[in-house]
Amino acid sequence: MNDNKGLPRHVAIIMDGNGRWAKKRMWNRTQGHERGADTVRTITRVSRKLGISVLTLYAFSTENWQRSKKEIAALMHLLKTFLKSERNELLDNNIKLISIGQTTRLPDDVQTLLNETITLTSGNDGMILNLALSYGGRDDIIHAARLCAKEVLSGRLTPDQITEDHFNQYLYTAGLPDPDLLIRTSGEMRISNFLLWQIAYSEIFITQTLWPDFSETEYLSILDNYKHRDRRFGKTTTKGVKNNAV
Repeated sequence: MNDNKGLPRHVAIIMDGNGRWAKKRMWNRTQGHERGADTVRTITRVSRKLGISVLTLYAFSTENWQRSKKEIAALMHLLKTFLKSERNELLDNNIKLISIGQTTRLPDDVQTLLNETITLTSGNDGMILNLALSYGGRDDIIHAARLCAKEVLSGRLTPDQITEDHFNQYLYTAGLPDPDLLIRTSGEMRISNFLLWQIAYSEIFITQTLWPDFSETEYLSILDNYKHRDRRFGKTTTKGVKNNAV
């Protein structure tokens, strides 16, 4: 990639394929998740270096609670390890950590570490690393709708006053720009209940690469592909504007 002009402000990634990566090597799924954590570190560093404003990673979905207790425990342990090991990395690189989702469903010790890291990095303004934890797009929309309904019932809001901008304020992603680019690894052709409202006009890139094998080189190639897409947002032309720059 020759320059950073025209890069997305907000990149969202569905990190898929850890289990299949491990299975191909006849390893257990936990080892796949561990290698996937290394990729998180790599892509976060590259995003910060390029000047991307927000990186949202789909780390654990509401549906993931249906997995085996053993795998969930391993994922929670890995999340704790990541939060501990990456604190200095986040602080040294001016990265602010936030999270979206039903985080109160996480184990107490995970919540404690998560909240501590969020507080420690709250003053950073170089990039936002947004972890989607116990997150579901439908739950996000329902949660926002309930908050709007409470405002209507209280008399502070009329139904006619509910606009897209107003509704955005009640989503878990309130205050963040919508993703310009959504990447999914592992080749699966579905959204998997991720940011359903927010990705209405996101550019989508599906790669066959399993998440642990997703490299800086491929990431840069996808970003370069994004730079050459014509984002019309329902219009017939953007008059030469290819995308939203950083």
